[in-house]
Amino acid sequence: MKKTMVKILAVLAIVIGGVVSSNAQELGVRFGDVSGGNVAIDGIFSTGQFSRIHADVSFGDGVGVDLLWDFLYRPLSGEAFNWYVGVGPYMRIDDPFWLGAIGEIGLEYHFNSIPIALGIDWRPALSIIEDTDFHAKGFGFNVRYVFGQ
Repeated sequence: MKKTMVKILAVLAIVIGGVVSSNAQELGVRFGDVSGGNVAIDGIFSTGQFSRIHADVSFGDGVGVDLLWDFLYRPLSGEAFNWYVGVGPYMRIDDPFWLGAIGEIGLEYHFNSIPIALGIDWRPALSIIEDTDFHAKGFGFNVRYVFGQ
């Protein structure tokens, strides 16, 4: 139990430090199937005009961390709808420990009059460590506050 708490605090310190030092453009929650439960803290960090980092930290069944690089992020029609595709590592700190690769494809809507973004996505995952397994049920709904709008 003590080792688990130390791991959880270490992950929280890294995530909070990253959010504080890198000016998150969007921050909110993700509901659905995530690495460590059914709810996650969801953040978006811009890396260019059409790419970004999409990070989640979830609690429940251990602590889960998803860190995706959305390498394709494009407007769908006008300014409000965007679609994105990404890939990256994920881990779940629990017993057993899980590590693998996760993909993402999603659609989001940015409101023009209020600083809110709503999105849906699908995240299939390939577990490599503890067991090798493919997980295809990763559907989620995102609600994020958009900073600087």
